[in-house]
Amino acid sequence: MNLFVGLMIPFLGTTLGAACVFFLKGSIPPLVQKALLGFASGVMVAASVWSLLIPSIDMSADMGKMAFVPAAVGFALGILFLLAMDRIIPHLHMNEEKPEGIHSQLKKTTMLVLAVTLHNIPEGMAVGVTYASFMAGNTGISLASAFALSIGIAIQNFPEGAIISLPLKSEGGSKKKSFFYGMASGVVEPIAAGVTMLLAGVITPFLPYLLAFAAGAMIYVVVEELLPEASEGEHSNINTIGFAVGFLIMMILDVALA
Repeated sequence: MNLFVGLMIPFLGTTLGAACVFFLKGSIPPLVQKALLGFASGVMVAASVWSLLIPSIDMSADMGKMAFVPAAVGFALGILFLLAMDRIIPHLHMNEEKPEGIHSQLKKTTMLVLAVTLHNIPEGMAVGVTYASFMAGNTGISLASAFALSIGIAIQNFPEGAIISLPLKSEGGSKKKSFFYGMASGVVEPIAAGVTMLLAGVITPFLPYLLAFAAGAMIYVVVEELLPEASEGEHSNINTIGFAVGFLIMMILDVALA
């Protein structure tokens, strides 16, 4: 039961964010959007360090001075994986006119959802591999720290759900349809988490690599998409403040609940 709840918490965050379409008028003001993107970036960076990379290195302590190898290899593979997905999956980022990925005839709305979905894959993987590490035992990851990661991801998923549903409504979509698309973008997280858990259960010795892989994938999203979008135009310092707040909250959650 605890496992199911933990896997679904991030999806709940996306769903609650998408539900803002029923309570707010128009789209999110640019300054607020910058702050939210910065906040999400801070959460993901802190989660990558405290919940994924450090445990990956700790699990490899028996390798002595080479304990960094699984973390380094996994991190690099995570970056390469998201780079490949970014080039293959057709998607469209908010406020952009030119789609990325292979050419397709998909609707703009669908490609907007795919863009957020692409970002959610590494988050789901991070949650899944963290719970898998806890279940494996003797990994230094407690149930509380796994829940901390789920809560941190859910917090940063809330603005993601709102950022996709509100603009869709302002472009003429119905509230229900906009909510559905916003919520649907988060469905991939529990799926990715479940698949990652299954893989981790089969290849337990590779848990340090999988933890670092998820970290690399999340850092790719932050550097490639979130921070550049948050830094466009004026008042980019609000993005920095949001990043700091998100980083601090995730760091505190991970350490306090460990």
